[in-house]
Amino acid sequence: MITVETMKTGKEYTCTFTLKNIPLDTFGRPGGMMSLADIPIEKIGDYTSTGTIVARDSKMKLLEVEDSKSDGQTKTYVVKFENVENINAV
Repeated sequence: MITVETMKTGKEYTCTFTLKNIPLDTFGRPGGMMSLADIPIEKIGDYTSTGTIVARDSKMKLLEVEDSKSDGQTKTYVVKFENVENINAV
């Protein structure tokens, strides 16, 4: 099992990540200031998706992850180590 701490520099990894307590639109996608769409925010909740890990900050325990569910546009999120699971090498 690969963990954030055991990832090797220079290799590409995918993961499942969760953004906690963010504004979500009617389709369950990140909304408000996290979206360019003019769709009202329906609720505050958690957004879970899969993506590619782009960068890791071991000191701050944060990852930069590109969302694979984004529609045509690359969306990148900063995620805490504790909110990432199922890390796999590509």
